[in-house]
Amino acid sequence: MNEYRNALDYYNYKNNNYNNPTFTENVNANNTYDPYQGFIRGNMFPKLYNDYKLSSPVQLDNDLKTYYDALCFAAHDINLYLDIYPDDRDMIMAFSNYSNEAEKLAKEYQSQFGPLFVNSEANMVYPWAWDNEPWPWERGGN
Repeated sequence: MNEYRNALDYYNYKNNNYNNPTFTENVNANNTYDPYQGFIRGNMFPKLYNDYKLSSPVQLDNDLKTYYDALCFAAHDINLYLDIYPDDRDMIMAFSNYSNEAEKLAKEYQSQFGPLFVNSEANMVYPWAWDNEPWPWERGGN
């Protein structure tokens, strides 16, 4: 039974990409996808993109909420990169820019459609704004 378990562990380890890092170089922020392209691919780094079982990335509506999600994704994906390469100045700047853009876009979205999160500034009003109807996705367009 131990041999089976050891073999299973070995093959699971070898077959999971997250256990076999293939990305070992610092990258320049200019060599990443723009936030939307990275978002629909699930990866900001072209050298790591693998269109697993897809002939092309899924296209999403180009609306305020989607772009906000894309900026948040870009900042998060670059944050993961910075965990490994914390001295990459270009990527720190890209992270900062995407984070700041996402914050501005969140304020714009919330001014039009209401709070994105229960602890959003847009929710600090009377009467309580969190459960206002219609919900943003019910308003059409966004």
